[in-house]
Amino acid sequence: MDRLGKLLYLWRMRLPEVKINLPPQIYRCEAGWSWSPPPLTDHDLWYVLDGVGQLELDGVMYPVGPHTCFVFQPGAQIKARHDPRHRLRVFAVHFDCREFELPVRGVTVRDAVFFAALARRCEASYRSGTARSREQSAAIVAQMLLHLCAEAEEPVTVAEDLRISEAVELVREDPGHRWTVTELAQRAGLSRSQFARRFAAATGLAPEPFLIQARIERAKQLLRETEMSIGQIADSLGYRDVFYFSRQYRQVTGQTASAFRK
Repeated sequence: MDRLGKLLYLWRMRLPEVKINLPPQIYRCEAGWSWSPPPLTDHDLWYVLDGVGQLELDGVMYPVGPHTCFVFQPGAQIKARHDPRHRLRVFAVHFDCREFELPVRGVTVRDAVFFAALARRCEASYRSGTARSREQSAAIVAQMLLHLCAEAEEPVTVAEDLRISEAVELVREDPGHRWTVTELAQRAGLSRSQFARRFAAATGLAPEPFLIQARIERAKQLLRETEMSIGQIADSLGYRDVFYFSRQYRQVTGQTASAFRK
């Protein structure tokens, strides 16, 4: 086995071992659809991409809507129906996985764009029919399970503020831009005071210290991974004065930039 093969093998060993039993599917439920399967003999990951309905799992009722996810356990007893005016569109895959024990019952996936992309890739890979693509499909199911575990371990927070999330991404992706609170507020379509209040609620920091933190984090990466001088790094991150950058770097990290580089 070559080096790449060994790395791939070690990476796969960290994932839950998944065996897909039935082809993954994405389907739009018929207008008169209702679901009442016999007790399951394996796991079934069931993710709602669109539509509205309700589902009874082992006698407990759950509302069903976009981004709702279940991982049904073997033996689960299920009844479900939907609103024919808002038909359910579902990703489903039956599989075996001894390591997965997290109960997933009607949770709302927070990173829905990523999760839906995984679902589409899982179905497409399996459908292509090659041995490697079937392995990829099983690995994607494992990734979806890990993603559900990761979201379950994250602290519960207030509903995501999408306008602020976009501003956070702008700052993190390009901390060297000379962002101002006014500019970010305008991009978010908020007044300056509304933006500052909602930004602090979402991130735990006011916009200005958040920007400083993003710049210093990027500076650390550039110091570690490039041969740029400290002056070049300061200039690229929006600092007109390298001495001010050095002072701010030390205030945030507790050491000088040159000491960190060494």
